[in-house]
Amino acid sequence: MIKDFLIISFTGKNNFIGLKINSNFFIKRFQTNIKDNKLIVNNILQFTKQKKAKIDKNFSVIVNLGPGSFSGVRISLAIGKGIEISKGANLYGYKNVNLRELNRKNIELLIMKNLIEKSLIKPVYIS
Repeated sequence: MIKDFLIISFTGKNNFIGLKINSNFFIKRFQTNIKDNKLIVNNILQFTKQKKAKIDKNFSVIVNLGPGSFSGVRISLAIGKGIEISKGANLYGYKNVNLRELNRKNIELLIMKNLIEKSLIKPVYIS
């Protein structure tokens, strides 16, 4: 069961990260160029540290698999995979169409309805 999580969405529109820790949910929206992946990684690390997130094997990272920009989706996947490898977190993906509006309730419905996938080899890009 997914309890605490980081959700990452850089599809070119409405770029954001969301963080659920215990019963608190925080959102950070990005106005930055998604191709500046070093800035994105630094912002995510700073955000999780600021909110005192404990990222370990009991933590999950949920990545938007698209459709979206090639660069944005690939950056999101790479960040998620990096967290999975370095911290032992669980990595999942979801399709953009399954999360109509960003809020805690909709993300929890996404998880509860099993609309997330463990196999992340099918990202959808738009040109």
